[in-house]
Amino acid sequence: MNCDVAIVGAGPYGLSAAAYLRTIKGLDVRVFGEPMSFWERHMPAGMLLRSNWTATQIADPHGKLTLEAFREVSGNHLAQPVPLDRFVHYGQWYQRQAVPDLDRRQIVRVDFNSDRFSLIAQDGEAIHARRVVLAVGIGSFPRRPAEFAAIPPSLASHTSEHRDLQLFAGKRVLVIGGGQSALESAALLHENGAEAEVVTRSHRIHWLQGRLSKTLHHRSGSFVRKLLYAPTDVGPAGLSQLMARPDLLNVLPREIRDKLWKRSVRPAGAGWLVNRLKKVPIRFGRSVIAVAIHGDQVRLRLDDGSERTVHHVMLGTGYRVDISKYEFLAPKLRESISCHNGYPKLREGLETSIDGLHILGAPAAWSFGPLMQFVSGTRYASRSLLRCIAGTRS
Repeated sequence: MNCDVAIVGAGPYGLSAAAYLRTIKGLDVRVFGEPMSFWERHMPAGMLLRSNWTATQIADPHGKLTLEAFREVSGNHLAQPVPLDRFVHYGQWYQRQAVPDLDRRQIVRVDFNSDRFSLIAQDGEAIHARRVVLAVGIGSFPRRPAEFAAIPPSLASHTSEHRDLQLFAGKRVLVIGGGQSALESAALLHENGAEAEVVTRSHRIHWLQGRLSKTLHHRSGSFVRKLLYAPTDVGPAGLSQLMARPDLLNVLPREIRDKLWKRSVRPAGAGWLVNRLKKVPIRFGRSVIAVAIHGDQVRLRLDDGSERTVHHVMLGTGYRVDISKYEFLAPKLRESISCHNGYPKLREGLETSIDGLHILGAPAAWSFGPLMQFVSGTRYASRSLLRCIAGTRS
């Protein structure tokens, strides 16, 4: 099989990229992967999306594949915050409209030979492409603290490893972390009958959509809010507008960009979690310094000297991008990609140092800012990719 562009991954970034690229007349674009698979299989049932309504849209070139359109044709009574299962259904509907010929096979190897890329599907078929777009998400990057290296997944696991938290009903579960993933997992564990407790190094929880933004919203209507917050919903008031414009952000010195990145995506929880966590103990300013297996349980010692013995530890410790963990990339190809601390160094069109190889989503954050870590980044990424490939063809 031959094609002009092979897109690996069928989540929001892969589907959006395909929709945009298919506006180029005569361009043969093939997309591989199960639609919305990470969202469907690696996030807990009952989860609600933290992003606002506009930031939950998957970009499409004609503005027709919106949440509003999905709600109308499907009869789903969507509201804010958007439930995970409804978002998955929205993504699958988007796929049926934009990429009806999706190839659901997994790509197990990508290599580069001469002037084209070769991809091997799970059934052994070879696909040859002039360009490859990697939109495979963050499934390879769960961050597991060193203290838990010797603890088996049956006793300590990342939040991305669980779909059904009802399995922990009646069990003591310690949740590590102070961000949305850890906090919402703790709320869901409690609501599913587990005895949950949260331990975080932070001295307080940063709650999103706090009192200030609510006051501005009610007193000044939507005008002030639109002035301070971009529809992409990444970053605090004012800074949100800059994060929504990666080209403008990239004018700034690297040191400043890194500081603004950290400020924009610090661990935080959605305000609607506050009431749901009232009965869940949260230990602030604490770290785990020792972990040991104790029979069929886990014993942990915190830096204040206190100990816990629990049935399971849930690691809401986020993700650490490192594309060397993309095992489907041929070793020589992987080693040839110029990187910084695991992030690929990308140029216009989100193109790597390997001509014709593009990487979308969270790995693009070092080059184009934290917007790339969220669904709302699909518009910038897809447009940039489209300009790059259309310009090359011209």
